[in-house]
Amino acid sequence: MYDEVFAPVARLETIRLIIAIATQHKWKIFQIDVKLAFLNGFLEGEVYIEQPMGYEVKGHKDKVLKLNKALYELKQTPRTWYSRINSYFLNNRFVKCPHEYDIDVNIIESGDTFIVYLYVDDLIFIGNNPKMFGYFK
Repeated sequence: MYDEVFAPVARLETIRLIIAIATQHKWKIFQIDVKLAFLNGFLEGEVYIEQPMGYEVKGHKDKVLKLNKALYELKQTPRTWYSRINSYFLNNRFVKCPHEYDIDVNIIESGDTFIVYLYVDDLIFIGNNPKMFGYFK
């Protein structure tokens, strides 16, 4: 949707919380920046753009192009990325923290814990099982 332009932003208090939890449990802290994250979002609905300069179709300069995927300059691109990664969290049994919406937690039956903090196209994650880090990356 064109009006849905939300993307989570980093809060210093939340980053401090993640660091405090990791320190208390002596867990490692990882941070990743998802390269080209905004190009991995899927558009909901139809989006059209004017033909970019230098790429006009001869004889059809008055036509527009229908996008199949998100582009960086679209207002809704951050939201499409957020929706896609949020779907990943839901499909992999992560639970949203009720007090800090951008924290997702996965605790499996063995007691292994994995916590992810998402902000824009960056993630900070901690946990007690290094195998979970490799799988997540």
